[in-house]
Amino acid sequence: MATDTMTKPVIDGGTTKTRVFKNFIDGEWVESNSGETFEDRNPADTREVVAIFQRSNKADVDGAVDAARRAFAKWRLVPAPRRAEMVFRAAEILIERKEEHARDMTREMGKVLKETRGDVQEAIDAAYYNAGEGRRLFGPTVPSELPNKFAMAVRQPIGVCGMITPWNFPMAISSWKLLPAIVCGNACVIKPAQDTPLSTFNLVQALTDAGVPRGVINVIAGYGPEAGAPLTEHPSVRAVSFTGSSAVGRTIGTTAAKSFKPCSLELGGKNPMIVLDDANLDLAVEGGLWGAFGTTGQRCTATSRIIVQKGVYHKFVDHFVARAKKIRVGNGLDETVEMGPAVNEKQLTTDLNYIEIGKNEGAKLITGGNRLDQGELQHGWFLEPTVFIDVDPKMRIAQEEIFGPVVAIIPCEDLEDAIAIANNIEYGLSSSLYTKDVNKAFAAVRDLEAGITYINAPTIGAEVHLPFGGTKATGNGHREGGIGAVDFYTEWKSIYVDYSDTLQKAQIDRGE
Repeated sequence: MATDTMTKPVIDGGTTKTRVFKNFIDGEWVESNSGETFEDRNPADTREVVAIFQRSNKADVDGAVDAARRAFAKWRLVPAPRRAEMVFRAAEILIERKEEHARDMTREMGKVLKETRGDVQEAIDAAYYNAGEGRRLFGPTVPSELPNKFAMAVRQPIGVCGMITPWNFPMAISSWKLLPAIVCGNACVIKPAQDTPLSTFNLVQALTDAGVPRGVINVIAGYGPEAGAPLTEHPSVRAVSFTGSSAVGRTIGTTAAKSFKPCSLELGGKNPMIVLDDANLDLAVEGGLWGAFGTTGQRCTATSRIIVQKGVYHKFVDHFVARAKKIRVGNGLDETVEMGPAVNEKQLTTDLNYIEIGKNEGAKLITGGNRLDQGELQHGWFLEPTVFIDVDPKMRIAQEEIFGPVVAIIPCEDLEDAIAIANNIEYGLSSSLYTKDVNKAFAAVRDLEAGITYINAPTIGAEVHLPFGGTKATGNGHREGGIGAVDFYTEWKSIYVDYSDTLQKAQIDRGE
C-alpha cells in the first residue's frame, strides 16, 4: 500500500471493510503488476478512506491496450445501432444508481450533493444523446462529376483510444469521452484522475452491466507519470483524449504529434463574466456567485473574472460580497452546505498562494482569503469564498488559472473596453455577458474570443449536445460533446463506385 496515509481510516456507513478496487482489463478485475495501491480519501474529512485503488504501471497499460486491440477487431463490426442500444441501457442503469453514485462522488471529490447529482445526470444525458448518434453517424453522398459513378463518404472508427480524465467532473467527463468513442466503434483504455477514480469505475460498471463486451472498455488507476504517460506513448493507441492542465496537455500533445496520433486537448480557462450598466443586477450577482463558487471554483469554465461597467460597479460589488459572505462551506453530504472543500492539499495550497500574490500585487481583498480548519472542518481542505476587487487586468490573479474559489472583479468603461479586457488572456474557453441590449449581446457573441459564450447566464452550464471546448491555450481545436466528439472519434473514408463498365479518368476524362 502507498505510504501517504494520514490517520486511521474512518469507515463509512458502519461497514467493516474499506473497498478495494482492482484494474478492469479484458472484462476481469486484476491487480496491478506493480503490487502497489493508493488511497482515495475524502477531501472534506481526510480521515476517511473512500476506497483503495491499484497504482498501475507500464505493464498494466500494455495489458489494457492489448485487450482493447483484440476487442476492437470484433467491436467495430457490431452495427452502430446495436452498440448504441447498450449505451442507452447504461443510461437507464445510471438513473437507478444516481443517488448512490452521487454520494460516492461527493465523498471522493468534495463537491456538494446537488452538484454530484448533476454530474451523474450529465453522464445520463450524454448516454441518451450518444445512443441516438448510433443511428446518425451521417456521411455525405455527393453527385459525381462523371456519369455512372457513385460517390460518398462514411465514418469509420479509429481503433484503440487512450483517455485521461480530470478529477473535477469525474463521471461527466469520462462519459464525454467513453460514450461517443464506443458508439463510433472504438475500444478504450481510460485512466481517471488519482483523486477521483471511483466515479469512473462506477460509470464503466454501468456500461458493463448494460452489455458492453469485455475488452471494449478497460480502466487502469494510477498516477500520470507511471500510467498516463505510457498510455499516451503506446504505439497501439491510435488516438488520445486528455482533459486537464495546459502544462500537462502541452506534453501530451507533443508526444502524440511524434507518432501522428489525433489528440484532443481540453485545458485551462480564465473565464470572464461581463456585467453592463443595463444588466439585471440581481440576476448577474446570482450568476456570478454560482459561476465563481460552484464546485469550489474547480471548473475549467469557472467564472474567475467579473468585468463590471463603472456605472453599476460599486452596487454590484456590495451585493456580490454580501452574498459571498453568506455561502455555507462544509461537507458536501450535508444538504444545507453550498460549497465543499478543495480536492486536495496541493490545490488548497495553490489557492492560498494566489491569494497572497493578489494581495502583494495591490488588489483589494474584500472578503475571504483564509483557510477554514476549525470544528467540523478541521480534517478537510476548506477555504473561504474569496473576492478581490479593483483588480488590474494585468495582475496574475486576473491572468492565471487558479482553479479555486477566488474571483477577481475588474472595472471597465463600456462594452468595447470589457471585451478588450476579456480577450487579453492566453485562454479562450468560456465567457458571458449580462445585458438587456440585444445589439450589445450579439456584438459580444461575435467578438469574445472563446469557444463558449453565454448571454445573461454565468460561464458554466454547458449541455452535452453542443460542442465543448475553447480557443488559444485552452486546447488544440478539437471539441467534446455533440457532433464534435463524433468528429474526433471517427475517420473519414471516401468511397467511389463506378458502374459504367469503362475506365473513366476523373478530371482527365470528362467526356468533353
